[in-house]
Amino acid sequence: MPGDQFCGLVASELVTNALQHAASDTDEAVVLRLSRTEDDALWMEVQDAACGLPHMLAPDTTSETGRGLFIVDQYAPCWGIRALAGDVGKVVFAVIDRT
Repeated sequence: MPGDQFCGLVASELVTNALQHAASDTDEAVVLRLSRTEDDALWMEVQDAACGLPHMLAPDTTSETGRGLFIVDQYAPCWGIRALAGDVGKVVFAVIDRT
């Protein structure tokens, strides 16, 4: 499956971002969930307890960090962020098509 080669990279970026930026602020767990959509695309989401919403930075060729969401954006045709009700955290999700 062509999209599968990027699944690990996208999942790694989502989890790494949550661990670096959210888990350090709270004692709560970072949770990765994987499933398939009805059209067999891979749905992945990472949940954490931090309320701050991430944003994509402009690529910087000299920086060693700051490319996580840029990488997700390049390989996942659909991704986004949703805050959880009650200010208990957020979910960052990405969908990678089967084709």
